[in-house]
Amino acid sequence: MKPIDIFDLSGRVVVITGGGGLLGQRHGEAVAGAGGIPALADIKTDHLEVGSTDFAERFGKRASAIRVDITDRASVERLLEEILRRYGRVDILINNAANNPKMENTPDVEFTRLESFSLDQWDADLAVGLTGAFLCSQVLGSEMARRGKGVIVNVASDLALIGPDQRIYRKAGLPEDRQPVKPVTYSVVKSALVGLTRYLATYWASSGVRVNAISPGGVGTNQPTDFVERLTNLIPLGRMARVDEYEGAILFLCSDASSYMTGANLVIDGGRTAW
Repeated sequence: MKPIDIFDLSGRVVVITGGGGLLGQRHGEAVAGAGGIPALADIKTDHLEVGSTDFAERFGKRASAIRVDITDRASVERLLEEILRRYGRVDILINNAANNPKMENTPDVEFTRLESFSLDQWDADLAVGLTGAFLCSQVLGSEMARRGKGVIVNVASDLALIGPDQRIYRKAGLPEDRQPVKPVTYSVVKSALVGLTRYLATYWASSGVRVNAISPGGVGTNQPTDFVERLTNLIPLGRMARVDEYEGAILFLCSDASSYMTGANLVIDGGRTAW
């Protein structure tokens, strides 16, 4: 076998939750580029024109976009039924979906401050980022375990390892109790995903299902200059990630290149957690 062959995903069906989002689509492109069949699962799929030339070129002719509410077990079960109907199998699950407000553009600080953070928002964020990952793992992972082989990749964050440095979100002229902050739920969800990873990895080890996490750092998407400067000062490489810089890691974790790896958290953060 050539070294490059261990990254080959030819014919493998890969379900990507939050598949309509920025990184979800990049995960799909990476999977398709390695010969896999991405199924982009999202509660919003209107902008993914499955029959278009662009969709086929980006994700492959056999790719699909499937609407699912990952907070609802019945909806996740229907997702599995649809995947099995279309492809006859599911090989890989990437739990990518999460609520992630762009704090540098958030005008309503009441949404973010711990003292005023609403229980409804807490429930909503945990439902998508954590309960959704649990339900998808439970339903699709059980099918992989039944078949005796599969891979689950949980998308965590560098904030699963460190607390958010709230100074990077500060706005000039606002009193302390009105300063925007990264919501508590983001850290809680991402930290819990690493714990879920270890649990599932050991639970299904004898069933041939490998489970790992990836903890990426922030991606540069034309954020305000002052925010970028503050954040990059915390990163040894001195910059945010490009949108395509997690594709290699995703392929590694999904493919046989990581065949002896389970229960691990792959940190790719430009060195931020090294300081």
